[in-house]
Amino acid sequence: MSTLSDKIIMVTGASQGLGEQVAKAYAAAGATVILVARHQKKLEKVYDAIVDAGYPEPFAICFDLMSAEEKEFDQFAATISEATGGRLDGIVHCASYFYALSPLDFQTVSEWVNQYRINTVAPMGLTRAMLPLLKASSDASVIFVGESHGEDPKAYWGGFGASKAALNYLCKVAADEWERFDNLRANVLIPGPINSPQRIKSHPGESKSERKNYTDVLPQFVWWASQESKGRSGEIVYL
Repeated sequence: MSTLSDKIIMVTGASQGLGEQVAKAYAAAGATVILVARHQKKLEKVYDAIVDAGYPEPFAICFDLMSAEEKEFDQFAATISEATGGRLDGIVHCASYFYALSPLDFQTVSEWVNQYRINTVAPMGLTRAMLPLLKASSDASVIFVGESHGEDPKAYWGGFGASKAALNYLCKVAADEWERFDNLRANVLIPGPINSPQRIKSHPGESKSERKNYTDVLPQFVWWASQESKGRSGEIVYL
């Protein structure tokens, strides 16, 4: 049986990289995936690939996480509620914003703000707006995609590492607040070095053989979204 059969799961950053691969893996596991990204054409390609593979037909929705405020998040949640019958079984926050590795004296306030906006604030805003739909599920898993420098600060990681450290904090707060709900859980998954556009950008001199493939981490993303992980919450997991 499909591990995620009959589940409805939202994946942000679903037009490329890890988000695209997670969305396809979830669809292959039987989930109806809500694809969320900014780029319409890239999103359509992922949608078409899932449909052509014979998996459950996904939803594809363009949504700008960078500019959204409470009103936009709430309207988005209303749209999702109408489309899904008022239920959501999970969110995977794959959307990420990264500038470049550089010393602090080369980094700007706007770079920090934008990285926090996508990497921390957007996951908070989206999760908050979708919470009534998550509560309506018998088993809902929220997954935040972390980064090792969120726990292990190093030179040059500046705003990106700081925003990922804040994401870990957000997850811990959510998990603590949801402790009384046995149908809700939140965890951070840290994929490590994988062959993603972001990793290639941050480590241009790194050999491909030094990085994991998506297939090395996707089974664990499926497991943490499935009912098998029920009861596990507030964890930071290195894949």
